[in-house]
Amino acid sequence: MTHVPHEDHAVPHVSTVPANLHEHVGLFVREYNGTRPHHDTEPVLMLHGRSAPALAGFDLQYGDFSWAQELAQAGYDVFVMDLQGSGRSPRPEMDNPCNADPAKQQSALVPNPLAEVCPPAYPHQLGNSQSEWDELDAVVDFIRALRNVPDIAFVGWSAASFVMGPYTLQHSSKVSSLFLLAPIFPPHGRASKPSTRFGSPDPLPVSTPARQFGFPMNLTTKAEFAHSWDVEVQCPDQQGDGMVDVVWTAIMDNDAIGKAWGPVQSGVSEGISRVRNSYWWGWNNTTVPFDGILGTLVPVCLVYGEFDTQAMHPSPIPLTDFSVPALYAAVPGADKLMIKVACAGHSMPWESRAKDLHHMTRDWLKHTAVAGHKSGSYALDMDGNYTIAP
Repeated sequence: MTHVPHEDHAVPHVSTVPANLHEHVGLFVREYNGTRPHHDTEPVLMLHGRSAPALAGFDLQYGDFSWAQELAQAGYDVFVMDLQGSGRSPRPEMDNPCNADPAKQQSALVPNPLAEVCPPAYPHQLGNSQSEWDELDAVVDFIRALRNVPDIAFVGWSAASFVMGPYTLQHSSKVSSLFLLAPIFPPHGRASKPSTRFGSPDPLPVSTPARQFGFPMNLTTKAEFAHSWDVEVQCPDQQGDGMVDVVWTAIMDNDAIGKAWGPVQSGVSEGISRVRNSYWWGWNNTTVPFDGILGTLVPVCLVYGEFDTQAMHPSPIPLTDFSVPALYAAVPGADKLMIKVACAGHSMPWESRAKDLHHMTRDWLKHTAVAGHKSGSYALDMDGNYTIAP
């Protein structure tokens, strides 16, 4: 197929992130317009999760791993966005290495760029559910105006579910369908403000002893990234040779500051991945059934790998007890589909089953069905066969 060229946008937005509140910012969005010269399919918006920037996740420039390019070649106008604190969108308060956790993470920054551990200058989380819903809404309205359409299709990966899920419940008229890969879902997750549907908990934490809300960013070394992926590789050829290096390079290519941090070998820094620290609420067993929207007004497709330890993470702690089948069960409508993919993990877009993922997404966007299945729970084996799963 012919390669579809891209165009990058800076979508104007007045920030509601506390670190740069009321500042005018540009949210990074890449567009692959696969519908030229005729716009006869609805636009698709792809949103990253917590750890991987949008381009590394959806537009990996290696072989045929670009998920966005695949959808564009299928005739869709594809938009890929970065929230603030990720990729090529602004990262307020994240350029100061002292704003990483001095007790647990700054050691990775000594001696580059820090000479020694230092106290944080901004001891608060970066964003929250409301600021991220606001940014998603700005991009959604930008696309709707650009293409003169009432609604668009959502594709999200991992923690994108915390943003796209509640947003869809609040703005269902703007969303035609919801495709979530490895969605993070805590059945007993953080509640909204009492007597509201999606109001922010009052007060939001600013600086607390709970360290996860005391810093605007979390850091990941290359070794930590490789380990978190390797533990999920359970099949021969699931992870291609050299893919850790390929993906790490892509992540670093979207973070000029982080690329210069961390261990130095032969005069070259290995780099540190900087990811936003957000405070999320309103995505749990109580909110998902609101108004019967999901699975009726908005069809839902959930896909996850059989070896995924992140989206499938049993825990006695409610906020970190994650389950994709629990999300499927909570969706009230009948137009819901769940597919468990054999020999795949949380990093499926970079693994050998990436093409299967691309094909499932194309099928879903065209038919709101996959392989003829519009609803139900299925398992996809290595031979491409779908069987009913409990």
